Amino acid sequence: MKLKLRLSRTTLIFGGTAVWGLFLLGCVTANRTMLVVPHVPGATLVGDKACKECHAEQVDKFANASHAKLAFADPKLGTTGCEACHGAGSLHVKAGGTTHTIVNPRKSPEACFECHLEKRGQFSLPYAHSVSNGNVSCSDCHDPHKGNALMGTGASLRTQTEGCAECHTTQKGPFIFKHNAMKEGCVACHNPHGSVNQKMLKAPDSNLCLQCHATGSAPGMLFASGRDHAGNPVQGTCWVSGCHEAVHGSNTSHALRF
Repeated sequence: MKLKLRLSRTTLIFGGTAVWGLFLLGCVTANRTMLVVPHVPGATLVGDKACKECHAEQVDKFANASHAKLAFADPKLGTTGCEACHGAGSLHVKAGGTTHTIVNPRKSPEACFECHLEKRGQFSLPYAHSVSNGNVSCSDCHDPHKGNALMGTGASLRTQTEGCAECHTTQKGPFIFKHNAMKEGCVACHNPHGSVNQKMLKAPDSNLCLQCHATGSAPGMLFASGRDHAGNPVQGTCWVSGCHEAVHGSNTSHALRF
């Protein structure tokens, strides 16, 4: 009896280990990230084919999207990439596409925060786009249905800066003298998700500018753009005190003074 019991335990342990090993192997070898579908009360999965009947444009370009790596495993339904972010779609299909029968990440940033937890924290910082209040949506800047989800990259005709300028029109220009940082994009100086610094700046002081404009130093001297600025930081940041206040561009000063 004791021997038999030992064998049973051994078999149970080995069997459990084998199953767990297969589970881990499946996770390692899978080319998709498996996650829990956003909850839609009473709904079941339908698969991307059902979504394509009405949303063909989004489904067709989704195959090359970085978000296509997200899926809920159900071999009977095929791919379920749409429902990985929008929730199970049976009620939505049955209602003919009626709103409130599916999760809409445009109106509910919590759908995005399920994966992008760090962004929820950044939007809670003192200076941030008001995504949590519903005034701004993640999809205003991101297109999760194609590419790497960043608007204004790749073959897009719209740059990232132009995307920001849809709301921040006065910063767009045009300017005769344009700040070269604008060519890199607004994110060269700003953290669009949130910051502890005013205007969502990446740094609160002249160190932000010196990352690009520092040209050398010597004892008691600080060269920026070829001129000694050692006495300037004590007066405030580069963009105050009558200095380079036109940080986005100027029509009168190549030094962006006004």
